Amino acid sequence: MPDSPLLTAAAVAVIAMAIAVVVAVGLKVLRSFRELGTDAERATYKTLHAASRAGQHLRTGLNPAGAAKASRQLRGLLGCDALAITDTTGVLAWDGAGEELRPALMGLAAKVLDGGPTAVIPAGELQPLAGRTLTPDVERAVVIAPIRAGARVVGVVAAFAPAAGAGLVRATGEVAGWVATQVELAELDASRTLLMEAEVRALRAQISPHFIYNSLNAIASFINTDPVRARELVVEFADFTRYSFRRHGDFTTLAEELRCIDRYLLLERARFGDRVQVSLRIAPEVLSTVIPFLSLQPLVENAVRHGLEAKEGPGHISITANDSGAFAEVTIEDDGVGMDPEQLRSVLAGHSDGDHVGLRNVDTRLRQVYGEDNGLVIETAPGEGTLITMRVPKSQPRHDA
Repeated sequence: MPDSPLLTAAAVAVIAMAIAVVVAVGLKVLRSFRELGTDAERATYKTLHAASRAGQHLRTGLNPAGAAKASRQLRGLLGCDALAITDTTGVLAWDGAGEELRPALMGLAAKVLDGGPTAVIPAGELQPLAGRTLTPDVERAVVIAPIRAGARVVGVVAAFAPAAGAGLVRATGEVAGWVATQVELAELDASRTLLMEAEVRALRAQISPHFIYNSLNAIASFINTDPVRARELVVEFADFTRYSFRRHGDFTTLAEELRCIDRYLLLERARFGDRVQVSLRIAPEVLSTVIPFLSLQPLVENAVRHGLEAKEGPGHISITANDSGAFAEVTIEDDGVGMDPEQLRSVLAGHSDGDHVGLRNVDTRLRQVYGEDNGLVIETAPGEGTLITMRVPKSQPRHDA
């Protein structure tokens, strides 16, 4: 056929283009593979990635749900046939083959749980120690390493493999040490939570004697002269105390805290009259920001008690809340008597008891929750009033109001 050379040429062209595409794709894949680094770098990344994923599951300490998920990642790190995690009372998780040995593991780990060193049981010795007949495919060696949290052994990591070489022994010990670190971090988080709760209880105790006594006296003064006002103040007092002494949650919203402050100031104005003047400027977009419970009210109380109460004549408190990028910024400013900066530093460092304890408690809690760089910023001087600034992240996925 006359056009066969043309068809042949077209076919060759198509084949050439296909080869070019394949080569281009291959080069791209090869290039992306090289970007992953050397074999050692890829192995390091794989190890760190597995450790990171396992750490997420141990964030709440040693418990069956977290241990079961972490054990899968940790078995991959060790490359063993099976991996088990226990606490001091029983097996929390078992991943891999040989679960026939699960009932015997606590007995095998008894000496390690009592404070002994890592135990290595060769494959030939495991069967009689397990107290049962094992099929040949179940016969394995086991390395049992203690999980030490401080001076305590809180559990073990047990790795099962055909043989227990020096590499497996060292690696199992390192994994157990890493698990111990996660347990200690979980315990630290729990301690921090308890400390925050203690700080909140301290703030409630601070509110209780001073403020309640004065508020009830102020309400009593209106019973005969203005009973309607007295009833209104009783309702405000009940709402304030209900909020302040609630038993659930370490966090609230900025809007809820501002409502609490409004009730507090209504009660204080009933006592001080026109001596306490207040202005607010609140950006609506930050009202839903989550903040630690009772973190603003003590700052306003500090402004009233230590700023304006000792001042002659009227005093002014300004409360603002603004959107500052990733943060909500709240300021509380008074034109009261102020205080000596050195005394303030002593209060915040915990070297001075009594007055201004609310400032120290709030500052401590903010640093515990958001980091050392996120405490209160306080500007003050004798006779110059006080300006307190608090910045909190607008996005806090782990904190529920």
